[in-house]
Amino acid sequence: MDAPSLRYRTTGPVARLTIDNPARRNAMTLDMWAALPDLVRRAEADPEVRVILLRGAGDVAFCAGADISQFSEKRSGEAEGRVYDAAVEAAQAALSAAGKPTVAYVRGACFGGGVGIALSCDLRVAAADARFRIPAARLGLGYTFSNVELVTARLGASATADLLFTARTVDAEEALRLGLVGRRFGAEEADAAVEDLVTAIGGNAPLTLRAVKRALVELARPAAERDTAAVDALVRACLGSDDYREGQAAFKEKREPSFRGV
Repeated sequence: MDAPSLRYRTTGPVARLTIDNPARRNAMTLDMWAALPDLVRRAEADPEVRVILLRGAGDVAFCAGADISQFSEKRSGEAEGRVYDAAVEAAQAALSAAGKPTVAYVRGACFGGGVGIALSCDLRVAAADARFRIPAARLGLGYTFSNVELVTARLGASATADLLFTARTVDAEEALRLGLVGRRFGAEEADAAVEDLVTAIGGNAPLTLRAVKRALVELARPAAERDTAAVDALVRACLGSDDYREGQAAFKEKREPSFRGV
């Protein structure tokens, strides 16, 4: 059964994970943070799924961050704060370490924890109406080391300092310049563009996608902890696969390949 306010469905090779809490602009409750890793694992375990797409319900917000209405009850003290932060970090880590490509599609507000969710995905696409903000400094919240590390890894130290010190709002154009997103589309064309993107990824060779994603995961680790042998094994598996032979045949025959992940 889907977690409250998180919806999961699949269409073809795409697992679609929707943050659905419109009354609070798709803010994440503690239960939603706790449920997200299981939904990512569900997509990973489905052999038909080749790409995971995250978005917010409707067009008003991708995710307005953590649900502040819960803070007095579930994030009021140091001990409760640690439990809450651990759930957030586990959700983001599940996205970052997923064995399949992840895409965040941002429309409207993407604030606080929503930025963390988006930055934990491999690809981020914004509609022209997207707005980004990390308002911790306006709430008196500490921003955890792992979150600062995540933002810095994507944007660099200077841009991270700017966003965290000022808590200012960034529009889609600036988000593209900063590297918060990799692609930006007009509001009218964004839905179709995202569908084209996940369809293109979903049509590619699953074993290749898996090898590339594992390499990206390992590159995010400290050099001494990287399992490059695991990446090499996945690359070798591609060379011996039916899909590799299918890709060569399709190229020679000037047709679209039909990959099966074997």
